[in-house]
Amino acid sequence: MQRGFYFNQSRCTGCYTCIIACKDWHDSRHESINWIKIRIVEKGRYPDIHLSYLFSTCLHCSEPLCAKACPASAINKRAEDGIVFVDDNKCSGRRSCKSACLKACPYSAPQFGFDDNAKMQKCDLCLDRWLENKMPICVNACQ
Repeated sequence: MQRGFYFNQSRCTGCYTCIIACKDWHDSRHESINWIKIRIVEKGRYPDIHLSYLFSTCLHCSEPLCAKACPASAINKRAEDGIVFVDDNKCSGRRSCKSACLKACPYSAPQFGFDDNAKMQKCDLCLDRWLENKMPICVNACQ
């Protein structure tokens, strides 16, 4: 089984509630660390202008390049649901690996904090909530 997000772009109003809920749940205090990104898509020319929003986060790839690139084997994929997560105890930090996982990911999902040797972090579909049979906090916030 492979878990992931279903995003209905036609319903997104760009309110950023998913980002705020995620940051709050994971106690992410720095404004530039966002496990979820909302991209604004503008199309057309005046007077026929269309504005939409595109939700973007870790895609929990079937064969995650970030996991293959991690020299500490800190990024793993769960066999039972396909969730890609980081083992903080194994991550050697940005200084040691020189951001190999970030450079390998075509979606720029892995992120590092701003400490000198910050550990990698990324969306894990709120694994703690999945284990309690709950939806990710961003999904809950967007209802």
